[in-house]
Amino acid sequence: MDIAGTEILKKTPLYETHVAMGAKMAPFGGWLMPIQYDGILAEHAHTRSEVSIFDICHMGEFELEADPLSSGLDRVVTQNIVSMPLGSCRYGFILNETGGVIDDLIVYRVKDQSWMIVVNAATIFGDEKHFLKNMTGKCSFKNVSDKLGKLDVQGPKSKEVLVKIFGDRVKSLGYYTFSEFFLWGERCIVSRTGYTGELGYEVYIPADHVVRLWKLLLEDKRVKPAGLGSRDTLRLEMGYPLYGEDLDTAHTPLEASFDKFVDFSKDFIGKSALLEEKERGLKDNLIAFKAETRRSPRHGFGIFSKGRRIGTVTSGSFSPSLSVGIGMGYVSEKQEAGARLIVKEAAIEIPVEVVKKPFYNKTSL
Repeated sequence: MDIAGTEILKKTPLYETHVAMGAKMAPFGGWLMPIQYDGILAEHAHTRSEVSIFDICHMGEFELEADPLSSGLDRVVTQNIVSMPLGSCRYGFILNETGGVIDDLIVYRVKDQSWMIVVNAATIFGDEKHFLKNMTGKCSFKNVSDKLGKLDVQGPKSKEVLVKIFGDRVKSLGYYTFSEFFLWGERCIVSRTGYTGELGYEVYIPADHVVRLWKLLLEDKRVKPAGLGSRDTLRLEMGYPLYGEDLDTAHTPLEASFDKFVDFSKDFIGKSALLEEKERGLKDNLIAFKAETRRSPRHGFGIFSKGRRIGTVTSGSFSPSLSVGIGMGYVSEKQEAGARLIVKEAAIEIPVEVVKKPFYNKTSL
């Protein structure tokens, strides 16, 4: 905090570039980040049809040298990382002892005992403490968040764009895999995961080269910049969770319906709590719902069934692809697809239907 009591926000290495491009900037995860350039709807549509680049430099990265078993690393995360092939990525969680989600993350296996872990911006230092506290064996742990820049290149033509820069080897990247490349003599990692539902890649490059890469990408006429506003509508159309809204320490992966990213065949922090939860049943369930109109549910709105409040909206927005309001939220009563509910806040009432995720279907991944 500064002397006026205002939160001091970190600035992305691309801050001056964004300002010069006329981007609307706003706080996000302790950072001052671009929310939009030409408008959320236009950027959303461009990502679905061409290629957009997103500044994601606020995300956190840890580099570890560790045997996954003897160091305790495998016990800290919910996914099975011992079985990961080199050059692969896996999505999962770190949990507290009661099974609450401390963060969702992606683990990269760089070498046999070399890892990169990508975490959310607002949880970087809490995650670092959690890893260091719970890894009891020999391990080299480095928080390299300030040293790495990260650009997400998303859209159906993203492969063609990156092949021009990094070469044909980009074509061999399968879903949730990565490889090392060199650009301007600097080591980069290019991965293929994505958070938009389109074919997409992430480029990790030393922070002092990220502006140069951003400008190089924009030399391709198919590429436009996109902000975190359209990134949110894109991810919500796919039903992807946002930490701090759809995932938090008050809810477990089971309540969020992300069981497939929890490997019960191994030991991990929070496992006993999740097993007990399985036995007694879930307190809450994360549901997806679609409005009958263009009215948008918002975070914090109540979810009602037959006049009774049964839950709260966690994520909600207008869906540019579907032209209706969509959202997700936790409810205390299990709701099947097709159930009719009401989302309310003050005088606003939005009839919604429970649906299966994703809201928007695309098979380009």
